[in-house]
Amino acid sequence: MNVETAQVSRQGNRSENQDRARIAMSDTRMLLTVADGMGGHVGGDLAAETAVETLVKAFQETDAIFEPTEFLRSSIVAAHRAVVALGAELDPELRPRTTITACLVTAGMVRWAHVGDSRIYFIRDRRVLARTRDHSAVEILAQQGLLEDIDLAMHPLRNFVDQCLGGDSELPTIDISDPHPLLADDVVVLCSDGFWAPLTDVQLARALGEQLTLQASLEALAMEAELRATPASDNVTAAALRWPG
Repeated sequence: MNVETAQVSRQGNRSENQDRARIAMSDTRMLLTVADGMGGHVGGDLAAETAVETLVKAFQETDAIFEPTEFLRSSIVAAHRAVVALGAELDPELRPRTTITACLVTAGMVRWAHVGDSRIYFIRDRRVLARTRDHSAVEILAQQGLLEDIDLAMHPLRNFVDQCLGGDSELPTIDISDPHPLLADDVVVLCSDGFWAPLTDVQLARALGEQLTLQASLEALAMEAELRATPASDNVTAAALRWPG
């Protein structure tokens, strides 16, 4: 596919980088995925790696995707089960966890899915047309009108995520978008909370609408996010696509 793509991952002020990002494509379709291993649980890096590799393997082993929504759902279920199985195999037995985002492009349409508080932004004409809603305590408060978006990054419960891959065998809530047609210069960004939390939606949309390369824009935003959060910066990771004119 003749689509501009980019990805970036910075360690921030953490002792290790537990984020993972992958982009896979064929002549007719594309998959982007970002996972954020949950640092409060041992093996978060292994959980994130297992999740993205499971999605990419499903994408590469599927000759044709006739039901994109079902592909997203089934591949994320498979990723969840793979992370649960990973925990059972570790000695001592652990329960590593990770968020997941996945974006699938087929036939000029984009669909996305997520579990947790890593986000997907759909940007057109330097405006955020849509974004995922976090599976978190503060997102629930925001949806109830008790918090503004600008307050989410500073709330003491911001890091409390109530849905993830791994941990218990029970399937998490998987949110899947409707299909959206892609127009020239549309941008889709998948990112961990270390990337989006220090930045505003307006800043993200404007920066990615500039006439720089997508890679340059993404790297500049990642560096800005890390600097704003220093000395407590999380891992900062994103993957993005820009649809051709």
